[in-house]
Amino acid sequence: MSDQTADQIETGTELGEEPSEPRNEAPYDRQELQRAASLVLVHTGHGKGKSTAAFGTLLRAVARGWNVAVVQSLKSGKWNTGEEKVCRSLGVEWFAAGDGFTWESDDLDETRAKAVAAWEFSKELVASGKYHLVVLDEISYSMTWEWIDPADVVACLSERPEHVNVILTGRDMAAEVVAVADTVTEMVKVKHAFDEKIQAKKGIDF
Repeated sequence: MSDQTADQIETGTELGEEPSEPRNEAPYDRQELQRAASLVLVHTGHGKGKSTAAFGTLLRAVARGWNVAVVQSLKSGKWNTGEEKVCRSLGVEWFAAGDGFTWESDDLDETRAKAVAAWEFSKELVASGKYHLVVLDEISYSMTWEWIDPADVVACLSERPEHVNVILTGRDMAAEVVAVADTVTEMVKVKHAFDEKIQAKKGIDF
């Protein structure tokens, strides 16, 4: 199939085009479609919704009976987010392995060490083959800050068991990771409540 997205196929548009009238013929030949054993997805960009979209996909996976794990590279176990609560109740293995916001850190070396340890743990989860889906939430920052090597992340993705799907989230995802991903979505901020000094809201943001 071409590089068109599902939305483009549905509306019959290419990038940058306005939606056309509804199609009366399928824009592809089903016989040309192939099945993939697994996929790598990236949710990046400066808009809200990267982790939220990952957890939406996670729910689909759980509904299909998949074994699922989440590793959060920044959030600590103190956050007590709504998504963690509900996902744990559904049998998702959840690891909040970070140290929280870096600007609140009392020891940035320790914060970095926790992020590196979270990555080493993540590699083991992916390589184990135990899970059908592994979500590596906010992992991009560890690469941006040069705490972990993007080449190591690419190697992990490339060498994963063939049935293991991986979702990686975070702003400014490393170009090397984007290059090997199957689906990459960039969230673009149009407006955000925080710009108007509105704090994060329970049930919406966490």
